[in-house]
Amino acid sequence: MYFVNHVRLLARYNQWMNEKLYNVCCGLSEESLQRDRKAFFGSISGTLNHLLVTDILWLKRFNSHPRGYKSLQAVAALANPLTLDQIMAPSLPEWRATRTRLDEMIVNWSAEMVEQHLDTVLEYRTMNGETRENTFGDLVLHLFNHQTHHRGQVTTLLSQEGVDVGATDLLVLMSSERLLK
Repeated sequence: MYFVNHVRLLARYNQWMNEKLYNVCCGLSEESLQRDRKAFFGSISGTLNHLLVTDILWLKRFNSHPRGYKSLQAVAALANPLTLDQIMAPSLPEWRATRTRLDEMIVNWSAEMVEQHLDTVLEYRTMNGETRENTFGDLVLHLFNHQTHHRGQVTTLLSQEGVDVGATDLLVLMSSERLLK
């Protein structure tokens, strides 16, 4: 149960951080969001969009887990991204709505997970069609690590714009949750 508890914490952290980022981004101009800042995916919006793309891809792959997670069934209705930078929504409000739905899905999915599911070997296809397989637990860890990596880029881009996102440490979320208990 130890690893699953970490997954649940990371799901809440993911949701918390995405909410913080989108709150800040809603105060920026479209030009500021779209400006090429020479990041991996160019702009702030390009990087946020990339996270939508990859989360959809991974959740669709996770939906094939033999456990049949009820909370992931809705991901099947989402369009299959064809590239890592495919635009998933035409505007920030629509990105935010999609992000919110995905984050709720991730939190609910983590609540369904049990330790025994993590050792299952999951076979999937990469964007270029190669077949790969890894243990489910390792792929779940990758999902959260990838999110943190690119959100770190967004906070740097925002900082360069003169925007302070505030505290981003996992410990801040953990401390606030303890205070609520």
